[in-house]
Amino acid sequence: MFRKELKTEIDIEAPRERVWEILTDLGSYSKWNPMIRKAKGKIRVGARLKVRFEPEGSKGHTFRPKLTVVEPDRELRWLGWPRFPKVFDMDHYWLLEPRGAGRTHLEHGSMMYGLVVPFLPSKVVNSTREPFEAMNRAMKERAEGARG
Repeated sequence: MFRKELKTEIDIEAPRERVWEILTDLGSYSKWNPMIRKAKGKIRVGARLKVRFEPEGSKGHTFRPKLTVVEPDRELRWLGWPRFPKVFDMDHYWLLEPRGAGRTHLEHGSMMYGLVVPFLPSKVVNSTREPFEAMNRAMKERAEGARG
């Protein structure tokens, strides 16, 4: 199976419980998230979310990903939708790792799988990098700013 990965990382001066709280508080995304403007649904494996992906300068689109991994304070992962098994799938993830007292390393990325992946222009993958990094920076700011 063919695949391409987009991976971004950031260190956050806040415990991973705080980062998880921000990540899973879908109702507050409109207040801080420059990539995902709206999101709603239940945070549990198998649930479908309703997500509005609309980075600055784009017309955006709404989709309904399915949560595949929900490990509190560790990992959140969804499978994009619509999907075409073996032709094109998109797995979007956030991994939270502790880094000493009250610090978190966030890995935020997307894995694209399927037969069409080798034919995707690099600009399709790279055009998503800046919105991912913008979300990471905004999460860092929100998590660090909320510390008392």
